[in-house]
Amino acid sequence: MANGSSTGPSLRARALMAALLIATCWPAQANDSAAELSIGGLQFVRTNDVAMVSEQLHIGLDKIYVRYEFVNVTTKPVTLTVAFPLPDIDLSEAENIALPSSDPVNFAGFETKVDGNPAPLTIDQRAMVGNKDVSALLRQLKVPLLPVGDREIRVADLPAPTRTQLVDDGLLMPAGMSDNGHQQYAPGWVTKTSAVREQVFPPTSTVVVEHQYRPSVGSSPDTILRPSLRRSNALRQEVERYRKEYCITDAFLAELDKRAGNDQANTAKLRERRISYVLSTGANWAGSIRSFRLAINPGGSDRLVSFCPAKLKASAGNPLEYTASDFKPDTDLKILVIGAF
Repeated sequence: MANGSSTGPSLRARALMAALLIATCWPAQANDSAAELSIGGLQFVRTNDVAMVSEQLHIGLDKIYVRYEFVNVTTKPVTLTVAFPLPDIDLSEAENIALPSSDPVNFAGFETKVDGNPAPLTIDQRAMVGNKDVSALLRQLKVPLLPVGDREIRVADLPAPTRTQLVDDGLLMPAGMSDNGHQQYAPGWVTKTSAVREQVFPPTSTVVVEHQYRPSVGSSPDTILRPSLRRSNALRQEVERYRKEYCITDAFLAELDKRAGNDQANTAKLRERRISYVLSTGANWAGSIRSFRLAINPGGSDRLVSFCPAKLKASAGNPLEYTASDFKPDTDLKILVIGAF
């Protein structure tokens, strides 16, 4: 929601930006950074009646595609609730979040097919202030629950009675003063979006479910892993976090250093892209995944990729393909891509 001035970034982004400005001459370009949202695949209610034969997960910067094969191991039809959990959007931080699209409802642009046929999910969207559901009030005032894209509005353009009521009810929060001394406001609610459907699994039959959507891709106009930044005391703690979260190896840094050089300025024009994929919370089926395959597409062969593969084994013929048998995911994926985008 636009209000005449941008809302502040997340605490982590604000701390990183401050450290970069202290450590370098990196100017306001740091404001181009955006935080990624953690999104995963489809989730099913817990069951011992349906097993996952295989899962093929393709993660790219422009699309995430998942192909599941399920089999009903019983002799009776099984009906399960299938959900695509979308992350909550705290509108006080929305301008610093990489929203995949400008659709105010299906903001990940997800599509689902069952045995090759479109299988729409029912979307429910609510706005919350703490534990209070304020969806009905916003709709009554004709304020969109997720004001993005063609639903974006300026607080200053709202009718005065509407603006007053939103402020009085805690839905608009003070957000500094404008250049001409007027009070600015930012939305104070959290938008929650869920998508569900009921799916029937016939007895002793295999069902193929395909799911795709646009990921939320975090971005930075530089990377703190460049040697001139990595060695800065101001960025030491953030660099260590990167090394742990993305399992950065010495070999990865050596290749990065070759490309980046030792210049203080980012003459190689290296940038970061980050994807966070929720993998661990979907293991609700009977047993483990018999066959799991992950393929990562960084969008170019000259881009560096790092993540923590955990129990996954890299394929001999392709370093960006990983497989596992009898796989039970217990960690999520955080993927770092560095290159000249």
